[in-house]
Formats: sequence, C-alpha cells, structure tokens
Amino acid sequence: MGYARRPAARPEPSGETPVKKGASSWKAEFGGKRRRTTMNRVEVLLFTSELADLIEAGMTLGQALQALSNQGEEDSGQRYVCQDLCDRIVRGESFSDACAHHPKTFEPLFSNMLRAAEASGAMVEVLRRLGEHYERYDNMRGKIKSALSYPVIVLCFGIVAVIAALVWIIPKFEKVFASLGAALPLPTQILIGMSNALVSYGWLMAILLGLGIWWFCKWKETPSGRLRVDRWKLRAPLISGIVAAGAYSSLAYTLKTLLSNGVNVLQALKISEETCGNAVIGAALADARRRVTDGTSISGPLAASKVFPRMMTDMLAIGEQAGDMAGSLEHIGRRYQKDMDRNITTFTNALEPILIVLIAGVVGFVAISILMAVFQVSAAVG
Repeated sequence: MGYARRPAARPEPSGETPVKKGASSWKAEFGGKRRRTTMNRVEVLLFTSELADLIEAGMTLGQALQALSNQGEEDSGQRYVCQDLCDRIVRGESFSDACAHHPKTFEPLFSNMLRAAEASGAMVEVLRRLGEHYERYDNMRGKIKSALSYPVIVLCFGIVAVIAALVWIIPKFEKVFASLGAALPLPTQILIGMSNALVSYGWLMAILLGLGIWWFCKWKETPSGRLRVDRWKLRAPLISGIVAAGAYSSLAYTLKTLLSNGVNVLQALKISEETCGNAVIGAALADARRRVTDGTSISGPLAASKVFPRMMTDMLAIGEQAGDMAGSLEHIGRRYQKDMDRNITTFTNALEPILIVLIAGVVGFVAISILMAVFQVSAAVG
C-alpha cells in the first residue's frame, strides 16, 4: 500500500534521544548550539500534507520521512522529528507508536488515527483527513484571534493613555492649582489622589499585578481552576457563543474523523475528551464514556450531561438511527461552525461601541475634572 515500515535504505543514525513527555522543546547540541525538538500546529499540518503526497507518489514511509527530514533546516523541529521517526521505524516500531513518542508535536488524535490507518491500510486517506482536521482547527482559531485583535489593541492604547495622563500631566496641573491656593472640586481631588497613588506606589501596584497574574495562571492550570475558568467561558456574555460553538464544531469534526477511520466509539470519546480543549466538555465526555454500555449509542449519555445543546444531541440520535454517524457529525460541525462565525460578527459589532464608551468615559472624567478645577480656580481668583 505504499506505507510499509521498511524504508528503501537505512538512514544514518541520528544519535539523538527521543523527546520525552514534559521535556523542553529545545535540545542543546555540541558546542552549545540549540535546536528545536518539536513542531507547531502549522508545521504538523504541512508535514501531514507533504507526507501524504510522497506516499501517494510511490515512496515508502521510510523514504518519505527521510525526504522530509532533508527538507528541514539544520536546527528545525521537522528535521529532528522526522529523523527520529525514521530511526524508530527502522528499529521495527510502527508509525503510530513512533509518533506517540512525540506528545508535544502529535496529539493523541494523530497517533490513534494512524493506528486505525495501519489496521485498515488507508494511510494516505487518513493523512488527508488529519490535514483537513488541522486546517479546519487553525481556521477557527484564526477567526477568533482576528476578532479579538482590534478590541485588545484599542483597550491597550486607552490604558496607556490614561496611565500617561495620571503620571505626567495631572501632577503638573496639581502644582498649578496648589500655587493658586483655591479649593478643588471633588472629582479633581479624586483624580489627583489617583495620580499621587500611581506615582508613589506604581512600582508596588505593578508587582502586585504581576503576582496576581502569575497566581491566576498557575491556578488556571489546576483541575479545579481550569474547570471554573472553562465553565465561565461557556457562560460569559458575548464570548460564550463563540467558545461553545467552536468547541461543539471541533468536537463533531474530531468524532467524525475518528469514527470514519474505524476507531471504536469508546476510544473516540476518550480521544475527544483529551483534545476538546474545554474541561467542562471533557468532563461531560468522560461521564458519557462511562455511561455507554453497548459501545454504539452516544447521543443519550451526551444529552444526559446537560452540557450539549438539544439540537446537537437530537441530530446525533438521528444519525445513529440512520446508521450514518459520520454524516450526522459532519452536519453538526458545519452548523456550529456557522454559528461561531455569526457569534464572532456579533461580538465584534458589540465590543467596538462598548470599548469606545468605556474609554470615552475615562478620558471624559479626566477632562471634566481638570476643567471643573480650572473654572473654580478662575472664579476664586476673579
């Protein structure tokens, strides 16, 4: 079939140890030079597509991996990973097991799909589907990032402008008002107090803010923290629709890809649980996997979790009754991908005026506080 484990020629041993789970993504070389030992998602997408092309062109798996290894730069992650995969295949390991030794590069979905491909003899087809999966996932992430980029930039500029005003501009006005000796209105006193606090204790505020962010990031990595943050994402105004629709669409496409390539339902649920990216949905999938007894029906346990929308579980039940789970999951994926696109548009349309009003309110408070003081001091002097 073109994907036999025996390469045409044994590659030269790389002399490199495999990447262990939890290890650094960089490896020190002789002479202090460092090289990458992992590939990012875009590189995995290109690797998958090119590997499918080479195998389809008639190369064995070993020859294709060696060719991809030679294409990479000397310190690139692709060169390291491809060479290590090639060495492992020469030693008699299967392609799926070799990929499982690089968990930072290949997620469980990748290795299990390859295991199904080795059993069914459809390596090229599975690689194509994996490429489509990664491309679809990257497109979804790209849409979300592009929707957030403009509001984040506007918010950052607004924060910087307000801090600059409090640190450099307000103290100059304070000296002028103090020299005139007139009583200041309450908004101006509040503004000057904020300026003095920022100038005097700004370093302490920055340290506390940094420690707070560090603690939050550490807490978010704990099981309870991740569960609470992911639950908040599914309930927060404006962003809940984007997060939920994106998660449902990604889950449907992942299940469809796995089930279409011969992975059994229980294993497909386990892989989806590990790759869904949301702790709440992952917990619901784990509970559904425990509830599945016959290994074929999953719509009932998913509906019982109360996490997934009724429309999704109903469409899944129809697919189970018709014996076309893959087709039903394809429809679910497309439906929620369209929902995500609409929610992204709604989010951007709503966030722009909200940010404008928020920044205008802060800047307006600063301007009005200064003008009130100017008018009051002028009246007192007059």
